[in-house]
Amino acid sequence: MRIGIDARMYSSSFTGIGRYVFELTRRLFEIDQENEYVMFLNDPEYDKFKPPNKRVTKVRVNARHYSWAEQVKFARLLRDQKLDLVHFAHFNAPILYRGPSVVTIHDLTLSFYPGKKMTTPLHRLAYHLVLGSIVKRSQKIISVSQNTAKDLQKLLRVPSVKITTILEGVAEEFKILDPARVQKIHGKYELGEFLLYTGVWRSHKNLVRLIEAFYRLCTRTNFKGQLVITGREDAHYPEVREAIEKLEEFKDRVITPGLVPESDLIALYNAAKVYVMPSLYEGFGLPPLEAMACGTPVACSNSSSLPEVCGEGNALFFDPKNVAEMADRMAELWENTELQTKLRGRGLQRVKDFSWDEMA
Repeated sequence: MRIGIDARMYSSSFTGIGRYVFELTRRLFEIDQENEYVMFLNDPEYDKFKPPNKRVTKVRVNARHYSWAEQVKFARLLRDQKLDLVHFAHFNAPILYRGPSVVTIHDLTLSFYPGKKMTTPLHRLAYHLVLGSIVKRSQKIISVSQNTAKDLQKLLRVPSVKITTILEGVAEEFKILDPARVQKIHGKYELGEFLLYTGVWRSHKNLVRLIEAFYRLCTRTNFKGQLVITGREDAHYPEVREAIEKLEEFKDRVITPGLVPESDLIALYNAAKVYVMPSLYEGFGLPPLEAMACGTPVACSNSSSLPEVCGEGNALFFDPKNVAEMADRMAELWENTELQTKLRGRGLQRVKDFSWDEMA
């Protein structure tokens, strides 16, 4: 077969779906010795991607999601390649393309939490049209969790027989590091003991409540820790920075290093005393597993896919809408060394259940 892969979100910066496409294709091209593959890429990844063998070719697309180029140019490029099958690694597929396809649905975040980007009636219409179209046209839908599969059945009335749940994995780079390397990250970012959050600054990530919970911790006489929030600051969500400023005498204890290199991210996971995932909604939720792989105990939201992914007894769960409960769980894990040791061991076992090789 001649199989196309929509790799427009392929990224060496490893954020979200970029990581998914990278890990999938890297392994798929090794496992499959029979079929041919065509990688459809945007710049600058088109120039960076080197086909690993003669069965893999690449096509430059340069079509952004929700653009006319996606609907017209990308559809034409797909037809020109005379493909037997296309794997759309995200739901943004050209409505005009009618060839056989499978699609991976990572989450339905925009259905539950539209956020502040692309919120005009036209953008909302485009989202629902594109999503509804590919869900109907695809021969099969891959969901990354049972929670996403249930959302597809509930919101879009997709028959369960059309959905296959294939879990994501944890990259081997995420592991327990040499203590000397971990210590360097403390010096680089001027850190003491700290709580860690990694990810984007969007509304469904629930960062304002996390900061409010951190304030409650700071008012406890025996808590001297910091809160590290990685990720690029987003001008669409000024309320996160405003919440930090409201901490007043405690605001210097919130460290925002921005989008850090992956090597620093892994070291931060290792160095954190507790990893916190306050999110309201996740299709899969990879960061808690990455933290577990680095030997860090996790305090986690009990919403959407997160209990499914983390597993019962492997993290300390809280209601993400209850600031007091979030603060209490964070404090409990921060102060209880026996619980830290227990969750550290259980987390290291849990990550063994997730493999990019098995996914591919």
